[in-house]
Amino acid sequence: MTEPGSTSAPATAPMTRGMAARTPDDLAITPRDISFGRHGPRRRWWLADDPVATAVFDALSVTFPHGERFFIDSVRAFRSQMPDPLKAQIDAFVAQEFMHTREHRFFNNQTASHGIDVRALEERTRAVLDVARTRPPLQQLGVTIALEHFTAILAHAILTDPRHLDGATEEARAMWRWHAIEEIEHKAVAFDTFLKASSHLPAWRRWLLRTSTMLLATGVLIGTITRNIADLFARDGLTGPRPWARLIAYLFVRPGLLRQVAGAYLSYFRPGFHPWIHDDRPLIDAVEQTLVLRESPSLS
Repeated sequence: MTEPGSTSAPATAPMTRGMAARTPDDLAITPRDISFGRHGPRRRWWLADDPVATAVFDALSVTFPHGERFFIDSVRAFRSQMPDPLKAQIDAFVAQEFMHTREHRFFNNQTASHGIDVRALEERTRAVLDVARTRPPLQQLGVTIALEHFTAILAHAILTDPRHLDGATEEARAMWRWHAIEEIEHKAVAFDTFLKASSHLPAWRRWLLRTSTMLLATGVLIGTITRNIADLFARDGLTGPRPWARLIAYLFVRPGLLRQVAGAYLSYFRPGFHPWIHDDRPLIDAVEQTLVLRESPSLS
C-alpha cells in the first residue's frame, strides 16, 4: 500500500485515471476578487423557482463561512513546515477561501432577508467544527482534506452538467460557478500539506487516517446538510413526505448531483489517491472565460 509522497515523484505528473498523480508543477492558483449580487434583492426560490433545488444549495451555502475558516486554520497550522512552493499555494488557497467566505456570507444574508434564520443554520456548522478543533492538528487537517474532496467533486459536477444551475438567477449562477472553479484549482493544497505533515507515518497509517476521517466527515456532513434542508423546508411550508421524495429524486435521479459524484467520492479510498489524478484545468479555463465576460461589467 502506497500513498503519494511515499516514494520519489516523477518529473511530470501523470494525469490518467487509475494512476498515481501529484499536483502539476505548472499549476497556477489565482484568487479572483469578484463580488456578486450587489445590485438588487434575490428572489426566495432563486434556482428555477424550485424550493427543493434552492434548499439544497442554500443548505450547502450556510456551511461555508465557518467551514472555510476551519479549512484555513487547519492548513495554516502547518505552513511554516512546508517547502516554499507549497507555502505560496497555501497563501493563494487562503486568499481564495477568504473571498469565498465573503461572498457566501452575502449570499446567506440575502437568504436571511426572506425570513430564514440563517444564523442558526450557520451556528450548526460552527458547533460541529468546534468539536473537530479539539482534535490534534493532523486530524483537523484530515477533516479538511476530506471536506475539500467533497467540494472539489461537487464543483466538477456543477460545472460539467449545466442542469444543476439551469434557471438560477444570473448573479447566483455566476457566484456558484466562480466558487467551483477555485475549489477545483486548489483541490490539492490541503492534501499536499497533509502528505508533508504526515510523512513520518507509514503509508498504511496515513491511508487509515485519511479514510477513517472521510467516513466520519461524510456522516457529519450529511447529517448537517439534512438538518439544514429540514429547517428550510419547514420555513417554506414544505411538509409531509412529498418534498423529501422530490429531494431524493433531485439528488439521485435528475439531475442527480450525488449520483454523479459517487465514483469520484469512492476514489478517495484508493491507496495512492491524489486529487490531481484527474486534471480538470481545461474545465476551469473554459468556465472562467464565460464568467469573466459575464461579470466584468458589474464588478464592485
